[in-house]
This record gives sequence, C-alpha cells and structure tokens, in this order.
Amino acid sequence: MTPLGRVVVVGAGFGGLSVARELAKDLAHVQIIDRRNHHLFQPLLYQVATAGLEPSDIAYAVRGITKRLQSVDFTFAEVTGADLDAKVLHTRTRGTVPYDTLVLAAGARTATFGVPGVEEHAFGLKSLDDALDFREHLLGQFESCAVDPGLVARGALNVVVVGGGPTGVEMAGATAELYARVMRHDFPELDVSAAEVTLVEMAPHLLAPFHEKLQANAAEELRLRGVQVRLDTSVAEITAEGVVLEGGDLLPAATCVWAAGVEAVPLGDVLGLKTDRAGRITVNPDLTVPGHPDVFAIGDIASVEGPDGRPLPQLAPVALQQGEYVAKRLADRAAGRQTGSFTYTDKGSMATIGRRSAIAQLPGGIRFTGSLAWLSWLVLHIYFLVGFRNRISVMLNWAWNYLTWDRAARVIVGQVDPLDRLDVPEDGP
Repeated sequence: MTPLGRVVVVGAGFGGLSVARELAKDLAHVQIIDRRNHHLFQPLLYQVATAGLEPSDIAYAVRGITKRLQSVDFTFAEVTGADLDAKVLHTRTRGTVPYDTLVLAAGARTATFGVPGVEEHAFGLKSLDDALDFREHLLGQFESCAVDPGLVARGALNVVVVGGGPTGVEMAGATAELYARVMRHDFPELDVSAAEVTLVEMAPHLLAPFHEKLQANAAEELRLRGVQVRLDTSVAEITAEGVVLEGGDLLPAATCVWAAGVEAVPLGDVLGLKTDRAGRITVNPDLTVPGHPDVFAIGDIASVEGPDGRPLPQLAPVALQQGEYVAKRLADRAAGRQTGSFTYTDKGSMATIGRRSAIAQLPGGIRFTGSLAWLSWLVLHIYFLVGFRNRISVMLNWAWNYLTWDRAARVIVGQVDPLDRLDVPEDGP
C-alpha cells in the first residue's frame, strides 16, 4: 500500500476521472464507483438528442479507461450509505467498501423546482436515456404526423425548450436546424415550417454568465434560425397539451425539454452530510467535508464559493480543476507538504447556437462570435472527449453533417411505436 492508502472515488464524471488519473501517476490504489458503467460527455448530449451523434460517440466505458491506469479499479455499483467514522461505504450490489480517503464526485441531475408536470411531461438532458427518449419521441411525432398530417396544426411537432442557459440555447438551435435542414426533406408531405420551436427563459436575457452583447447575439442568432425566444417568461405547469405560462397562456406542444437548471444528486443526504438549498455538499476551502478531513466533495455535488461569494458553476472545467487539486493535496499530505485552499481559474466560456454561430468569452474581456467562436468550440469539445475513437467518430460525423446537412442517427429502434398514438389499424390507415 502506498502512503496515500486506499482512495475511493464515487462518480466517473470529469471530476472523478481527473482525481483518478492524477493519483495513478503516484501509483495510488484508486477505486472508482459509479452506478453507470460509462463516462458521459454531457456537453454533447443535445447532439445525440437531435440525431447528430450516436450515444457511443460521447460515452466511454469506464473499464476501458481504468485498464490503462495502473492501480485504478472500477466497481459498478450504487452507493446507499456510509459509516464515515469507520471509513466504510455501503453499496447496493457490492456490499461494503472500505477507504482511507473518500472523494465524492457523483454529479448532478435535472432540477424541476417544483413546477407541476415536469417529471411527467418534459424531457431532461442529463443522461443518455434522456437524450434517446427525446430523440425517439420526436422522430415518432413526425411518423405520427405522416399518418395524420392534421396533427401538425394541433402542435404535434412543436417543441418548447425551457431554460436559457447553454443547454437550452444549444438544444433550441440544434432542433431548429434539424427541422429546417433535415426533417422537411424527410417528410415533404408535411408542412414542417408550421412547426414552432420556442425557447422560454424567465430572466430578461439568455446565457446569464455571458456579457450582454453576447447574450443579445445569441438571441438574435436563434431568431434568425426560426426559434421563438420568449424572455421574462415564467412557466407555471407542463401538461400533455403543452407549456402553461404564468398568467395562463398555453404554448401548444407535444414536446418539452426542461433545461431550466440542475441540482446535485442526493448523495449528500444519503450520507447525512450538510447540504445547501440545491443539495450540494458544503465543503471547506480545501474541498474537505466539515468534520471529515478524509472526505472530499468536488464537481457538481460540491458547494464551493467563488471570488464573488456565490457557488461556482456546475461546469466541467470546475470539476476538472477540483479533481487535480484533490490529487495534489493528497500527494502533498502523504509527503508532509502543505497545500493552500482551492482556487478556481476561469479560462472562459463558450456556447454554440448552430452552424458557424457561437459565442465565446475569455479572461481579459476578450469576446468573439460567429465562425471563429464556432470553430473554437468544435476544437475544445474534441479535445475534452475521452478516447481516440470517440474523437475520430465525432469529427467524421461533424464533417459529414457539415457537408451534407444529413443526420445519420435519426433511427427509431423500438422504444416508440408511432401508430400507438393514433386510432388506425396496425397495417396502416
């Protein structure tokens, strides 16, 4: 056993893998536990949802990662509790797991904020299941309309995206392009132009962390692509008929995407730790959990104050830097060295609206839009993908999509039967 002892990491996201990779350099014994067997590149989930990429393009088996990291193991299990004093985790399928150091990096899930109907009638966008459910539902709507074109006028093809952050903006832009450039050619018998893609945001602007000029640019680019952007608009309820706004107005739509926010997975509550209003675990400046110096929390599940006194955003760059910090702190601790508090370095933010349209905001007041921002966004996302095959596959798909406007992933594989929605014989109308 190395001086670092046994390090158990809960979560195989950006933060968890960052810790494991760095500690592997010191030959620490690291055990990653996750209830899914794959690492997911969540920033590109919207492209799976809109038929631009396949699930395997943005997901990578965790065992495929750990087999290349000496002294790092993977356990496919769900954490159900812990005895933090005895330094033991309880899991649903693998019994108890002892540790010397515990790193909690379990990520986040969709937050409904108590809005009625979200869980029943809206699609989130935090997992492959979410993306595939949306894709098959949307493709099924088109097939249903091909059987009964009158459904188009009743909102069967309308999509409402709730939430004007990067996920909502990217989802709305990609859906509008899918309709205008692909589906109208696949379904020439339908008036696809009559379908509405609407983005609803309760704030007076989109993309809150960005400069106001970039916010305005994003809204204008979406409108140019046919997206109806509704700002200063709150949602009261989601129903099977559409989205009910505060005041009672109904946006008729058979499809709603809920991108209004995320909350930490409830691991903090499961382990009996102090959490904030969003379920994020409260931590010390060195990312340890108060009262438990051998337990760290990082990434989306941790509440870490930034320079402005507000919690750091739940973004991949934050998780990556926190993972690297924890690995360094553990190595320093084993060597008897001191490590300062965690400090996040903001290296900028980007969001894409559609083909050759994106916004970028870098430190020092550097801001740019259009093709340069879009190309920068492409390069950055390719760089952060896990696995050489994934990078090649995504680049080839993007090149094909760019040259042909085609989306090869628009396949219904059995989860949806469009005829189930209609009162017609199984062999056709």
